[in-house]
Amino acid sequence: MASEHDVGSGAFAVGIYLTFSEFSFKNESISVAFQANPTELCICNKERIIVEAIKEIAKSIDFDPYRYRKDFPVLEQMIHGMPLVYLDNAATTQKPNAVINTIVNYYKRDNANVHRAIHQLGERATLAFEEARKKIAAFINAPSSRQIIFTRGTTESINLVASAWGEKFISEGDEIILTEMEHHSNLVPWQLLAKKVGAKLKFIPFTESGVLDFEVFERILSNRTRLVAITSMSNVFGTINPIKRITRMAKDRGIPVLLDGAQSVPHLPTDVQILDCDFLAFSGHKMLGPTGIGVLYAKINYLENMRPYQGGGEMIQSVWLERSTWNEIPHKFEAGTPNIAGAIAFGAAIDYLNRIGMSQITLYEQELTTYALNRMSEIDEIVIYGNAPERGGVISFNLGDIHPHDLSHFLDQQGIAVRAGHHCAQPIMRKLDIAATTRASFYFYNTKEEIDYLVDKLKEALKFFSP
Repeated sequence: MASEHDVGSGAFAVGIYLTFSEFSFKNESISVAFQANPTELCICNKERIIVEAIKEIAKSIDFDPYRYRKDFPVLEQMIHGMPLVYLDNAATTQKPNAVINTIVNYYKRDNANVHRAIHQLGERATLAFEEARKKIAAFINAPSSRQIIFTRGTTESINLVASAWGEKFISEGDEIILTEMEHHSNLVPWQLLAKKVGAKLKFIPFTESGVLDFEVFERILSNRTRLVAITSMSNVFGTINPIKRITRMAKDRGIPVLLDGAQSVPHLPTDVQILDCDFLAFSGHKMLGPTGIGVLYAKINYLENMRPYQGGGEMIQSVWLERSTWNEIPHKFEAGTPNIAGAIAFGAAIDYLNRIGMSQITLYEQELTTYALNRMSEIDEIVIYGNAPERGGVISFNLGDIHPHDLSHFLDQQGIAVRAGHHCAQPIMRKLDIAATTRASFYFYNTKEEIDYLVDKLKEALKFFSP
């Protein structure tokens, strides 16, 4: 047996930490199965396999990003006379023709309001809308599509929980545990709730390597803790947090767990039943879908006991002048006309990802990220933030004394799109004592050639900005 730390930065570490109940790879006589236990690696053959062999298996995956790039029309354009190199995928991903065409076809053929019409257009729209809900439920292995609430995105999903659950079940003196590496979307809603009800926020710190300090987590868990709300994967460090370990520690005390899956769900196979999270929030636009559509998954018992988030049409069962009763879940939390085209197109994005296979995407992105880290480390003047043994395709860095905004502008002139700023994570920047970073983030349609080009242009930037 090997511990979770023995696996190092190999692609398979993702499965141990997050989502694989069983993930098998066969390479001649080798079969490695990853079980739900977050701290054990099960070797399922008679011969002893060391970690190096596992890494070689990962490298053997035949993944060709060029096979998929042709499906993304935006990637074919020129920027300032140079081919577009899109490395801002942590902010949003590009959309394949299958998603774009789904949106167009809906408005050309099926445009109608859902759940409210007996005519043919309304029936077709409703069928497609609810079918998308079922696809998303299957994608994260939710027991029921009733547990999938359509929202505008991760931010609204977390705000929904803070309002509809938090205001009912969190009281003065109660504590909410977050981490220091949270995106503002999983920080500000809890600040607002804490101020409103008199609760306290406590934080799991991150170390110099960009990993969570579990000794502190154990100390701050208490009988006053009412919720643990954490990111599955940092949008700054790329750190993949050991979710099974976190949920187990919380569940031992009967504490519910909310996961911000904005960065993890698009890149890692996700199984909410194995993770045993009570809430999971994620966005469509970070996984090939349109903007303005997202999901809140929650366990049935929580949804049934939560207050409505907004009032209006669709979320009601019966209405009198003085009072109302509420619709069944999930409709109880979907007031008004939803983003119908967005939801249906999100379903098309799920279809596209499923055709590739999330395990294939995970393995390729791990390989691509390792390659990028190795190439970027050739530059003496570069500082890369975060060195977690298990990380996703997000690299935040600074280059010499060049301000990230200046570097981003320079790279844009070369056709390279990266992100510069605090990445909606100002507390991280304050702790690191920096104003901002430049961030390159990858998806399965990125290539090693694009990384080589990025590194070449970073070297040119040093010359360009040198006094």
